[in-house]
Amino acid sequence: MSPPSKHLLIVGHVPSPNTQALRDAVVRGAGAEEIEGVRVSALSPFDAGADDVLGCDAIVLGTTENLGYMSGALKDFFDRNYYPVLEEKQGLPYALYVRAGLDGTGTRRGVETIVTGLKWKAVAEPLICRGEWDAAFVGRCEELGTLMAAGLEAGVF
Repeated sequence: MSPPSKHLLIVGHVPSPNTQALRDAVVRGAGAEEIEGVRVSALSPFDAGADDVLGCDAIVLGTTENLGYMSGALKDFFDRNYYPVLEEKQGLPYALYVRAGLDGTGTRRGVETIVTGLKWKAVAEPLICRGEWDAAFVGRCEELGTLMAAGLEAGVF
């Protein structure tokens, strides 16, 4: 078996056991047994740098909704990495999941504004896990991870 030729980077903010479960589900889905051609790595927004983004073929962004906006951690990730990746990663396929206590609208809009500037390409509708905690959020995040890795392996994006 040859080594994976594609790299999926997951940058997810995990300040609680529930948000950890969501990121772990994305990782689990992306690492599904039937997907062999994709290497998956998961980092905190604080640990992910420009080299990580430059070295990936697609990215999944995960954030909490904080005061109607993305987490400070994800905003920090964008602040540090925007210009270092701007020219080289235009067209980068991305997906977003949000753990939103309210409706996630401002969070989604904030992330979409930044990735539009980066010229990244959304390959899935944002997954907004809104309201009270629901164990079904975990399954949806796992499906998102599988979709991203399978699409990357198949060359769909």
